[in-house]
Amino acid sequence: VQLQASGGGFVQAGGSLRLSCVPSQNIFSKTAMGWYRQAPGGLRELVATSPRGSDPHYSDSVKGRFTVSRDNAKNTLWLQMNTLKPEDTAVYYCNAVPPTLKWGQGTQVTVSS
Repeated sequence: VQLQASGGGFVQAGGSLRLSCVPSQNIFSKTAMGWYRQAPGGLRELVATSPRGSDPHYSDSVKGRFTVSRDNAKNTLWLQMNTLKPEDTAVYYCNAVPPTLKWGQGTQVTVSS
């Protein structure tokens, strides 16, 4: 399965971006999905989880600002990111939760102060 994340870009603090993830195979019915990010020099961290059939979960750092959603029929996962902060600057990836799939290239999000 190949994971293609897109929608990143350069935005000023307080702005918004919407990321999309489309796996090469329809896997949404089989697994929870999530958004991860890796800041320069940092570890990859899980920031948003979209379980199958239950409410999403968020890390404390993004709770109240990010919203994860999925469309199983369209095999698409989204991450709506609002009120972005410079500390949100990172490469964002989608993967299963836990991350059992091969990592894609991710999409760069850069937030300027």
